[in-house]
Amino acid sequence: MGEYFVTGGSGFVGGRLVERLVADGHTVRALARSAAAADKVGGLGAIAVRGDITDVTALRAAASGSEIAFHAAARTSRGGSREEFWADNVEGTANVLRAVREAGVRRLVHVGTEAALMNGLPLVGIDETAPLRPGSRAHYAASKAAAEELVLAAADDTLETVVLRPRFVWGRGDATVLPELVAAVRGGRFAWIGGGRHLTDTTHVDNAVEGLVLAAGKGRSGEAYFVTDGPPVVFRDFITELLSTQKVPAPGRSLPTGLAGALTGAGEALWRGLRLSGAPPLDYMTFWLSSQECTIDTTKARLELGYTPVRSRDAGLAGLRG
Repeated sequence: MGEYFVTGGSGFVGGRLVERLVADGHTVRALARSAAAADKVGGLGAIAVRGDITDVTALRAAASGSEIAFHAAARTSRGGSREEFWADNVEGTANVLRAVREAGVRRLVHVGTEAALMNGLPLVGIDETAPLRPGSRAHYAASKAAAEELVLAAADDTLETVVLRPRFVWGRGDATVLPELVAAVRGGRFAWIGGGRHLTDTTHVDNAVEGLVLAAGKGRSGEAYFVTDGPPVVFRDFITELLSTQKVPAPGRSLPTGLAGALTGAGEALWRGLRLSGAPPLDYMTFWLSSQECTIDTTKARLELGYTPVRSRDAGLAGLRG
């Protein structure tokens, strides 16, 4: 059994990854930037190491002795300035790369996202040849694209790097997407955009973790891999099912896509111009997710990693109801 280092181990994907690695018999060291985070990763069976991704010295010490590192820490909030997203997602990733290299880690697996390819157009049947969008209008998308560029460029004879891109991660333990959806519906702030009938791919958190573990063992250095739950689903149908797991009925109200796009652009301009805190009612990422198709070809992961989903959508939804 090996020794692994995980950043973001107290988060949604990182926490489930820690659980999986511990269950597989590995020793896991997890970075924790607060006492609460240390308690959480300790409760999952990892060795908590205090520090954060701004401190290369702490990162290097935490990663020392590990053969493989997973970088799951990231800013994923709706609100925040470009500078904040760049500090966490780009500069933080650069710090992790430097630290694991200096610590002698053999391989880094980076938790990427399909959002790194988003800049306002639908993504239809895309694969890993689609270009990254570090110039995206959405800070999250741009920063994750720039971070991935760093990770892939870092691959060499001394450090192997692999990127795993799950699309729309969901499941038990999600503290952002589903709670925000429920709050929006209950607060009367939710509406389908253009009817919400576009197709979307999704990735249950257990399937994302399966992909990460496979990427650690089989991924080619300097390569990225998409994973999903399987065939795409109609966005409106999936969100309705998600809400039903919390006994929240989906509303029928809908906004025309053009109007929603105009509101998004105006809100983003206002928030950025006045440097307001939080996020506008409709931000770019939410608008794109809610109105545009995003379907993904996972052939590369299936052929090279041997990836198949380990959790079906039906089983994942049942788990949220239980």
